Amino acid sequence: MNFAITRRATLLLAALILAACGGSNSSSPNPGPDVATACDPADPGTHAECGTILIGLTDADGDFLNYTVNVSGLTLETANGRIVDVMPASTRVNFTDYVDVTELVAAVVVPPATYVAGTISLDYSDAEVVVEAGGIGKDAVVTDLNDIELTQTSLDIVLSNRDQLVVTKRRAHFLQLDFDLAASHIVDVTPTPARAASEAFIVAEVHPVDEKDIRVRGPLADVSLDDMTYTVAVRPFHDRVNDFGRFPVHVTNDTEFEIDGQVFVGADGLVALDAAGRGTPTIAKGTLTTADRVFTADLVLAGSSVPGFEHDAVVGNIIKRDGNFLTVRGATIIPRDAATDRRVHFHDDVVVEVGPDTKVFRDGHRRLTVLSIDDLSIGQRVTIRGNQPVASTDASAPQILFDATQGAVRMHVTHLAGVVNTVMPGQTDITLHAIDRRRADIFDFAGTGPSPDLDADPMNYEVQTGSLALTDMAAGKPIVAWGFPTAWGMAPPDFTGRSVIDYSDVRSALGVGWGQAGTIAPFVVTDVTGLVLDNQNPDIDQRHYIKQGPVLIDLTSLDSNTTIVPRETGRMLFSIKTRDSLRLYSDWGDFVTDLAESLDGATTARAMHAYGQFDADSNTFTAAKMGILLLE
Repeated sequence: MNFAITRRATLLLAALILAACGGSNSSSPNPGPDVATACDPADPGTHAECGTILIGLTDADGDFLNYTVNVSGLTLETANGRIVDVMPASTRVNFTDYVDVTELVAAVVVPPATYVAGTISLDYSDAEVVVEAGGIGKDAVVTDLNDIELTQTSLDIVLSNRDQLVVTKRRAHFLQLDFDLAASHIVDVTPTPARAASEAFIVAEVHPVDEKDIRVRGPLADVSLDDMTYTVAVRPFHDRVNDFGRFPVHVTNDTEFEIDGQVFVGADGLVALDAAGRGTPTIAKGTLTTADRVFTADLVLAGSSVPGFEHDAVVGNIIKRDGNFLTVRGATIIPRDAATDRRVHFHDDVVVEVGPDTKVFRDGHRRLTVLSIDDLSIGQRVTIRGNQPVASTDASAPQILFDATQGAVRMHVTHLAGVVNTVMPGQTDITLHAIDRRRADIFDFAGTGPSPDLDADPMNYEVQTGSLALTDMAAGKPIVAWGFPTAWGMAPPDFTGRSVIDYSDVRSALGVGWGQAGTIAPFVVTDVTGLVLDNQNPDIDQRHYIKQGPVLIDLTSLDSNTTIVPRETGRMLFSIKTRDSLRLYSDWGDFVTDLAESLDGATTARAMHAYGQFDADSNTFTAAKMGILLLE
């Protein structure tokens, strides 16, 4: 498959943009298409004349439990055709890790220039892909649209017509790459293994439509106590050997540190990190400011607190508890560094033993009170660190695939989705649909209350909301919440919400397919006022839904056709994908004009997707992002 916009078209587009932008800016000179400068990325002495590109990788929510492939290369191209190698070494990536977070994959020193395109190379020859089928994981293979299994492929990185990446000296510039698995794959779970037909593409954004927390990983390079910063050699994902640039991490007096199993806050944590020394592994999670690209960490893990450093680790959600035995589903297993013959991999269920000596931490807790394994309850998302996995010698006990009796558990903020039953001051009761995108019926809530009649009930799951605003909620409407399940045996309430989003703001996804051949008339109206989808088009295949939080709405069952409009404020991104091009627009009018001209009576539309908010009363979908695949 060829995903490239033709070189001629790319250069012409860049030239038009540069002409429209003028050629200078009093505070930050535009370097033009590709200006020779004194910058030499290989010479640190010239870096004052260079700029920096921060590359982030993210993904949209989809059907995959695991989508691990080798990223064998990542390059960017200037308007003058210069190729910059951003990620020269291969690294293994699980794209499903990045639904709620953006991973910093590189901080690259580059010459000032206008960067217009790029390429990411994926190697599927050793891929690990798992989809959900009936509540459990099922292995899958990724194919092209002709059902031929993928081995190696390259995806073009294209920028919006109005959002080129202009890099200036002494400044950091951010480029987010979104590998939208849901939009670019059609999954069939019937065969074994399952089949995931891919028309994959990468959406690149200089100013991301969706702001997410940023995660930065890598060994410690330097600490500045005066500046309240530390610097890492960027080493994304679970990479243990490569170096993808230097990046400063800012901390505040509220930043939480866990270093070698000890908790610190603010400057004390930075002092402890400095004492740990250069080369200490670190993971930081926080926010990146849009104006000056400064990253500030909310949470920092270092030393043996980093999963896979001194101990093996398991990441997933607790779906069952039997005494001190926890069943963790959707588990990513991270072997420790010493285990060179093993690598990070997915295993749907792992049984973990904890004990009185197991340390327990919680994101944002800062050890205000003592936590123990009694705080570990059903649904909780966890990272568990332990010793080498061992097998049980007791036939009457569950098989122990992981021993954390002398290890540690970190409790992460957990995500709920459901439908409102009732609302009362400080609490809302919901019909629970999913926890961290896994169906509620896979969770065994026995033991969550002091007696069976007080165990959490997914049909009436009690969420403590405290002083959180719950405006516009009503019975039957979707709701999402982030927080922590109540301690084991202490329900009700069943969950304490840190943040709650009601139906009016719940992120919704629209997806529709028109079969292998597509349709020449996907819309009954196509103009700048909106697109009116033909919900009864006879070519519509098995994908025809709006997913509003946990609620799945069948488009073909609605009384009227669905109208799609752009949101009134905020950034937007729209795409038209063909077999040999990807055209991105940040302006709705430009997008609709291209779409109307492309749907000429011969060209067919095969699939479309959109993200935004859905108003069921007016049957209107307000899109922040939208893409359509055309068979030109």
